This record gives sequence, structure tokens and C-alpha cells, in this order.
Amino acid sequence: MPDSTLRLQFSNMKVMKFGGTSVGSAQRMKNMVALVAAEGNVMVVLSAMSGTTNSLIGISQSIKDDELANAKKQIDDLELKYKDTARELLSDSSLLKEANGKLDEIFSALRSYVEKPFGVKEEKEVVAFGEKLSTMLVSLYMKEKNLDSVLLDATEFMRLTPDGEPDQNFIKQNIKEVLQKDPGHKIYLTQGFICKNSDGEIDNLQRGGSDYTASLLGAAIPAEEIQIWTDIDGMHNNDPRFVEGTKPVSELHFEEAAELAYFGAKILHPTCVLPAKHANIPVRLLNTMEPEAVGTRIYNAEPTRKIKAVAAKDNITAIKIKSSHMLLAYGFLRKVFEIFEKYHTPIDMITTSEVGVSVTIDNERNLKQIVAELSELGNVTVDREMVIVCVVGDLEWQNRGFEAEVVNALKEIPVRMISYGGSNYNISLLIRKDDKIKALKLLSSHLF
Repeated sequence: MPDSTLRLQFSNMKVMKFGGTSVGSAQRMKNMVALVAAEGNVMVVLSAMSGTTNSLIGISQSIKDDELANAKKQIDDLELKYKDTARELLSDSSLLKEANGKLDEIFSALRSYVEKPFGVKEEKEVVAFGEKLSTMLVSLYMKEKNLDSVLLDATEFMRLTPDGEPDQNFIKQNIKEVLQKDPGHKIYLTQGFICKNSDGEIDNLQRGGSDYTASLLGAAIPAEEIQIWTDIDGMHNNDPRFVEGTKPVSELHFEEAAELAYFGAKILHPTCVLPAKHANIPVRLLNTMEPEAVGTRIYNAEPTRKIKAVAAKDNITAIKIKSSHMLLAYGFLRKVFEIFEKYHTPIDMITTSEVGVSVTIDNERNLKQIVAELSELGNVTVDREMVIVCVVGDLEWQNRGFEAEVVNALKEIPVRMISYGGSNYNISLLIRKDDKIKALKLLSSHLF
């Protein structure tokens, strides 16, 4: 096929990523394939069936704890689930026989880990079985439906750098080479989440990594659009678990979506939008249970002068360092940041005054050591069980009144910290865990 034809095929291609709930049963797999077949010229990225990754992590933990009988039982239970799913999914007896043969091979390989030394490398290999299982079953169902599809092994083109970040140059070069070797199909199916590291070993993009896979592949091709299909109709303007009457936001800027994802909107992986943003490829969030819903479109949108949505991030710890040495001094903040860097602990929020600095973290793993070293710089106080409430929209400082609206909405709630101006898209407020639901409801009633 000529290069010009290949480029046209790629530029018209869409990437469709389906999460665990979208492939969580045989019927949902069938519904998903119907959506894919209606689209055509797509690359489909699949997560593991819902619950599978947790099961594989549980199996790994049992092996590490030397609870081998329990590990074997967990593997037996998981195999039974997949054989039942295959039976419901496939009507063609020859394809069902093929599926059962492949399931026998996969679970035989999984059982082999019970009998050998088990470390981090083996754990990553075990966790990778989930996406291999889901794509294997779906590829056979596509074959049964006579769809023009081909299954690609994600580990041939998804790779990490020595620093553990996606190797975008490698991905771009190798996905195109893989597609050029077998061009012209309507559907290319592959695994999300899994990859290889720079040493050629099986690795992964961590939790939520299938979103990241879709965005990286969409940017690499480059695709016309990246679709993230899940079980909710787009990103809502507040958390529907706690606030009634929330609505999906029809359009978001990439930066707005990234802020919401980082600060608690679980529908989207925080890193997902970055490759798409840099390649200027729109991302659409859609609902497999309601495919007719408009969802949310994320792109380099024009300023709207509106507040779009609210999200909340739990399990936050606030640390305040008060020191007279800070007054008219330089280098104090550098010393503070170096301590957090030393213990690989990211900071979410920061506020400063003449004699004090307050920061928040969401990981207490090294809190004791951090506090001990910070105490050498000044008096340290720690507030646990806090929540960051994030208000997102077009929040350029010239747009008058938005920050006042947010603060006025929460006039009945004690606010520990406020961060405004670090981003054009976000106002963050730190409050107590006990005030979270009330704060979300007040913000909805005042802002929307």
C-alpha cells in the first residue's frame, strides 16, 4: 500500500478505549463490539475485564506471602469465570474450542508462577494477563461476527524509557511499522496498560494506564480523535455520588480536564490528556451504557469565562512549617522542597507568608522522616484527614469575581488553605474531611 494511502488511513482513524466495566461481561463485550463495528477504521484499546486486575494482584500477593494453596484457588476461580464468559460470548463451536484452548495455555502459564521464585518482575508479568485475556476473547468474537479485524500485541510497540516514562519516539515509530506490515483493516485491537520497559521486560503504565495507552497511540498515529468509553456519560460538573442533579460538561480545555482528573474526577486518568494535548487531538469521554449521550469533548478550547466543574481529592495531609528564619531570607523554600524531593513525595498545594509555609501531600509513607527533617527548619504542625476541593474553569485573573463566588459559597465552612493564581484553570481549597459533602453541595448550588 502506498505511503500516501497509509497516511490517509491513519489520519482518518479513531482510537476507542474501553474500560473494565465496558468489557465486564459477555453481553457488554458484545455491546462494545457493536459500537466498534459501527465506527470502522479504528484502533481499539481494551482494559482487563472489571475485577480481573484486582484478582491478579491478589494472586500475586498470595504467592509473595507463600499462601500457595490460596493462590491456586484464586487462579481456579478466575479460570472458571473466563470459561463461563467464553461460553456466553461465542456461539461458534470451533471458535469456543479455540478460546478454551487458549485459556488453558494462559492459565497453565499463570499457574507456573506458583512454583518458582516470585519478585517484582514476575508480579508485573502476572498482572499483564488481564488485558491479554480480554483482547483474546474479543478478537475471537469479532472473528465470529466476520469483522475485518486484527489483534496486535501491545508489547511490540509500547515501551518505557530507562526513567520509566513512555518512550514516545519508540511508540510512534513502531506502531506505524506494525500497521504498515498489515495495512487496510477496519479494526486494529490491542491491549491497554501493558508494555515493556527499556530492558525488554513486561511492565505497565500503572493504574488507569489504558487511558494513557489510548492517548499515546492516538498521538503517535496521529488519530482523528481519541474516545474513552466508560460507564458514565462524560465528566460531570460535580461528584454524582454526593451531589444530586449533576450534569456532564459538554466541553473542556485540556488543562481543565487534567486539573479535574488529578483532583478527583475518576473517569479519566490524569496523565491521559498530555500526549493528546501536545498532538492537538481531541479526546471524547463517552458512555457504553448510553452510547447516544453526547459525553464530554476535551480539546484546546477557546476561553469561555465560565466555571465548569468541581472535584475533590481525599486523604490529604497538610504540613505547616513556621520559622523566623524565613523573614527577609532566601533559600528557605529550596531547603523545604529538597526534603520532599529526597523522600519522593509530591506536593499538591503550597501557600506562603513572611514566616511560614504550608504544603499538602497525599502520601504519608515517609511522613515521619519528612517531619523530623522539617523540624530542623522551624516549628512543624500536621493536619490529617483533609480534602482538597478543586474548582475548575476559565479562571484568568482578569475575569472578575470568580474567586469571590467560590469563597462566598464556602463562607460557612472553615478553609485551611487557598491556592489561586498558580493555574489559569483552578482554584483549590483545603478543608476538613467532615466538611467535604457540604462543601460540594454548596459549590453546586452557588456556582451552577
